[in-house]
Amino acid sequence: MEHDSTGLLYDPLARAAMSEFAEDDILPFEAAAAVRTAFQAIERMRSHGSEGRGLSSGAMDVLLRLSAAGDEGRSIGELAQSAGVSSRNVTGLVDTLEKDGLVRRVQDPRDRRSVLARITPDGRAWIEAFRKPSQLAMAAMFRGFSPEELASLRHLCLRLADNQQRLAEHLSAQEAR
Repeated sequence: MEHDSTGLLYDPLARAAMSEFAEDDILPFEAAAAVRTAFQAIERMRSHGSEGRGLSSGAMDVLLRLSAAGDEGRSIGELAQSAGVSSRNVTGLVDTLEKDGLVRRVQDPRDRRSVLARITPDGRAWIEAFRKPSQLAMAAMFRGFSPEELASLRHLCLRLADNQQRLAEHLSAQEAR
């Protein structure tokens, strides 16, 4: 990483690659590359921490979402939507978590045709054991960030996700015509 003329970090290799790809305004492309680099760094940290405990980062994400759901549980569709992944992906993750005794499937009391995933006591214990190492890892990853910077980063990342969702809806509406 290097600093540009304004003192902001940039990746010279990404800049060179984006300059070849986008002739004029490369800043959006550099920003996308930076988001990807940051995502990969966080995923490496999460994977490193969770794999020693037997879970992929995707399975850990589902387990955390089920923990927040309380005793009600969540449907596969709800989990998929909240995680931004396919139901097929979540089904596989729930299968793995169920096999490990961390999650169980139960009949939805509101709709007997539907099944919910619920965290088990072993799943809650897994989360408790992982809580402190996760807090330490996130503190290390975001060392030097002010609360305002963290809130801005969160906001900007969610704006990207919102823009992508709006674009997908727009393209879907156009295809339907």
